[in-house]
Amino acid sequence: MNKEKIKLGIAPIGWTNDDMPDLGGEITFEQCISEMALAGFEGCEIGNKFPKDIEKLKKALKLRNLQIANRWFSSYILTKQFDEVEKDFRQNCKFLTTLGAEIIGVSEQSYSIQGQINTPVFENKYELNDEQWKALCQGLCKLGKIAKEYGITLTYHHHMGTVVQTVEEIDKLMEGTDSELIFLLYDSGHLAYCQEDYIGVLKKYANRIKHVHLKDIRDSVVEKVRAERLSFLQGVRLGTFTVPGDGTVDFESIFNILDKTNYTGWLIVEAEQDPSIANPLEYALKTRAYIKEKTKI
Repeated sequence: MNKEKIKLGIAPIGWTNDDMPDLGGEITFEQCISEMALAGFEGCEIGNKFPKDIEKLKKALKLRNLQIANRWFSSYILTKQFDEVEKDFRQNCKFLTTLGAEIIGVSEQSYSIQGQINTPVFENKYELNDEQWKALCQGLCKLGKIAKEYGITLTYHHHMGTVVQTVEEIDKLMEGTDSELIFLLYDSGHLAYCQEDYIGVLKKYANRIKHVHLKDIRDSVVEKVRAERLSFLQGVRLGTFTVPGDGTVDFESIFNILDKTNYTGWLIVEAEQDPSIANPLEYALKTRAYIKEKTKI
């Protein structure tokens, strides 16, 4: 892959989990970003332990030669007043712009079951009706226009347990939104988790993918989650996810397609695990070596 067009980062969720604070609760922000840099990554995404003071955050990142790639944004277009969503969104865009980032990853959290600790992730997922699809797509396009004001690109993060999880739902989102305003955050792990065609999605939307999460899965854990009717978060604790090269996702094909379709932007390793079981630095070093072997970057 072309080193000039690709930046490689890693998400802090492998060190400390925002949704389950006890996972990595003892790991400091400084340890997290130091180990990211030590493992050979160029940047990262924003985590809950990152300083809110921009100058303090900038200094810490500069010391380790790290950049901010993007941050997660939970939208509630379907269940909150748009003015409230817009206010929060603008604050996030301003924050990212000040840090020099150009991507925001939006995920609609209305009706999501991803954070419900006792709700089986393979059951009871909310399905939008036609009116809700229209409202979601229109609301996202409004946010996309706002993002452009700040020089930010809105990428939509499909996610297990949310209203946009499956290939069919991704298709509806892509068809219902302006291709100049709304792009796709491609996540290999979430599509593989629900046994969707993650290679097909990558090929189909190559021209609208502006951010990539490299996430691997352990099939044996996924089957346990399904069989025992476990929640998304319970699966995370058991090790549903892992770093590229340690699970069953076909990353060689993913890298080849990204190369052939001339992808330009960030590749972010994202693998939420229990750091007391999967040492974050060990796994970061392992996946950095794997990516270098397969891509030469």
